[in-house]
Parts: sequence; C-alpha cells; structure tokens
Amino acid sequence: MTNPWRQSRFSRREFGKLAGAAGLALGAGPGLLRPAFAAGAGVDSAEIITGKASGMVIHNAKLGVMETPLAMLRKYDHTPKELLFSRLHYPHEGNAAWYATTAAPDRPDWSIRIDGLVARPRDVSLADLAKMEQVKRVSVLQCAGNGRSFYAAKEKVAGGQWLNGGLGNVEWEGVPLRSFLEEQKVLPSDAAIWLTAEGWDQPATPEGSDFAKSYHLADPALDNAIIALKMNGEPIPAVHGGPVRLIIPGYYGNMNVKFLSALMFAAAQSPSKFQSVGYRMPLGPVEPGQFEANDYTIYNSRPTYGHQIKSVIFSPLPEDKPGKGDVEITGVAFNDGTAKITSVEVSADGGKTWMSADIKPAESPWAWYHWSAKAKLASGSNMLMSRATDALGRTQPMDGLTRWNPRGYEWNGVDRVEVMV
Repeated sequence: MTNPWRQSRFSRREFGKLAGAAGLALGAGPGLLRPAFAAGAGVDSAEIITGKASGMVIHNAKLGVMETPLAMLRKYDHTPKELLFSRLHYPHEGNAAWYATTAAPDRPDWSIRIDGLVARPRDVSLADLAKMEQVKRVSVLQCAGNGRSFYAAKEKVAGGQWLNGGLGNVEWEGVPLRSFLEEQKVLPSDAAIWLTAEGWDQPATPEGSDFAKSYHLADPALDNAIIALKMNGEPIPAVHGGPVRLIIPGYYGNMNVKFLSALMFAAAQSPSKFQSVGYRMPLGPVEPGQFEANDYTIYNSRPTYGHQIKSVIFSPLPEDKPGKGDVEITGVAFNDGTAKITSVEVSADGGKTWMSADIKPAESPWAWYHWSAKAKLASGSNMLMSRATDALGRTQPMDGLTRWNPRGYEWNGVDRVEVMV
C-alpha cells in the first residue's frame, strides 16, 4: 500500500542518510555507517545494534531480532533500552542502518499525516505534539511470537524461535490518542469505522507491503492509547520506533506501530499484508497440516490484538544452580489490562502439588505483576511451573500446544522451568 502523500516527502534513502548523520551527532558512533545488520556467526548483540547490552539472544542478525535473557530482564522494574527485545521488519544494510541504535533520532521536522475519510486532512508536527497534554502509560511490551519455540513440541514453525525474553515492562509518555484526534477536528465521515496507523518503514521492492495496522474506532483499547514521544523518560530510541510510536497498552508489540507517520480513517481494514495476512490467529483450533501460514484471511482469523494472560518464572533459572531445600520462586504475570490478575499458582514438582503465590500490585492495569512463592527443591530434576488467572476467569492452559498455530503466535501455556539440584 503506497500513499500519494509520501511521494512528496523525504524518501527512505534520504531519511537514512539524514538520520544516520543525526546518529553520529548524538554520539552513536561509527557503527551507523557500517552494515549494522550483517549476518554472521559469533556476532554479539552489542555489535548488531549500537547501545544494546552484550549477551542478548540473537534470532536474526540481519534483521536485528533479539530477546533478553531472563537473568538480565529480571533485574529491572522498567526494562531499559539496552535490554529491551528488538524486532524490526525492514532493516536493509546501508540506507536503513540509522535505526540500528538505541540513540534517539534527531528529526525535528517529523510529522504525522491525518488523512483518509476526513473533512480536514492535515500534518501535525513533532513540535506541535510536544506542546500537547502528555500522559504516562506503563505497560508490558511483548512480541506476538514470544514463546514460539515451545510450539515445536508439536511441530516447529518458521520464524525466530523465541523463548520467553521477547517482552519488557516499559514506561511510555505521550499524547492521548482520543483527545488528540478530537483536538485536530479532522471530522471523519460516518463511513470511517477503522483507524489505520502507518509506520515510516517501507519494503525494499515496489511490490512489497508497507507496515500498517488497523483498529476499529469503537475499540475500548484506543481509550488508553497514546502517541508516544518518550520511553522510560527519554526520547524514544530509533531501534524502538522513535521519534514517534503509537502505544496501545495491553496489545502485542506489532500493534504498537513504530516510526508513526500516518493515521488514516477508512471504511475497511488496511490491505497491508501485516494486517490482512500476517500477525493473525486462526479463529478455532488447528493442527499441523490443516491450516498453513498463507491461509490467513480477515474472515478465518483475527489480528494479534490484546495479550493472552501469561506468567513467566524469573527465578530460580537453571543457571542459578539452586541448592536442595527451601527456595523462593519468583516471576511476573500480565494480561491485556482489562481485568486484574487475581492468582498465580506455583508448583515445584511438575504439577503434582500447587501453592498460591503472593502477588504485588501492578504499577498499572497493563504492567506486569511481580509474584513469589516459597517451595522446597529435592535432589535431581525439579520442574517448576506457574499459572496465572485473572478476575474474568481467564487462565493459562496446562497444555499450551492446544493453541498451536502455523505462525507460532500468542504462546501462553503454563510456564515450565526445569532446574537441577
């Protein structure tokens, strides 16, 4: 999908050159001038994305796809930019290396186009956004493919084989979406029932699809959405979608469009492959061979919108090498924010017995809840398990494989960690 308004704006290559230079001005270092996403064995995460911590788990060096080891993730209430997982779709060596950095892009001329079925199309500048009311949202940001590798117990699916580190708890700050649209008085027509957010990043070939995601205008989740300008109190890093990112708390990461460049009112969802084919879940259970990755349509599947309820064990991990006897099992739990997490059950013997964990209040409805429980470990193998439940009765399935799907999205099976004593 290509919009005519983009033809009169800076090109992808022009932006790359300008923002790459801006990165150097910010002290990002000469790494922005090299092929920052070069593939190759033995490349460390800090070499792929300037400013990222060393030791991240790399799933795709060329695309800069990496997750956070849980031993690193568990140290912080708000996941710092150095450790937050990374998932990009269109990095290309050379002209797009500018966003291979945790530095913020210096783009004072950035603007967002409001267009489509509206009476008053317009461009809103970054400076205008900065003058508007700013609010904060603390929410879990999670890749829809987080946990994909666990589906391999039934049949492996294509894509990065994420463990549980494709998530983080982040504080965002920006302009409330609803009030922003009202203030702009764009006057959408009665036929406009969808809002599509488009990112700046575009495919390398003319036949490719722009990155765009659509939301029904009546979706209550938009009431909490913001046009974010800051992440953890700082301008949003380039690698995480700066200078402007749409944040919809409680929604999977792909729905939180990076490099926000347009908000389009329409009568239908975007035809972008990322909305109509990609990042979708079958409407019912499927088995390998029954439903293929290219079988998705808007009629037989749904987008990966709100988080499925989930818990993740933070400690002990296998590398902690716990001793026999008393141990504290800790972790986090979260959902889409529409209901409180009411319980987390924990087992240290593979599900034979369960105990209730103590749960700390979350910082916001969309943030993660810290929980802990005391248990005894025996000599040999100990299978730790955790299962969260919320006030709506939603809980994690004991067998996450019942939600197997050919793209490996939305894993939320009971978490399992085997530790040896």
